[in-house]
Amino acid sequence: MTERWLSVEEIATHLGVSKDTVYAWREKKGLPAHRIGRFWKFKANEVDEWVRSGSASESSEGDSR
Repeated sequence: MTERWLSVEEIATHLGVSKDTVYAWREKKGLPAHRIGRFWKFKANEVDEWVRSGSASESSEGDSR
């Protein structure tokens, strides 16, 4: 059985962050996402691997930390 596509709201809940954070991570940190029409969709296994790889914790120039 194939994994279903998750919406921005669902992946935000999965990660425990806001939708704005999901959009920011997609744009600035390379959160794996796929554009389907006008919507962004996510595969939980791709996002989980991205988190495990440490990409979520790498700071970028725009971070205030």
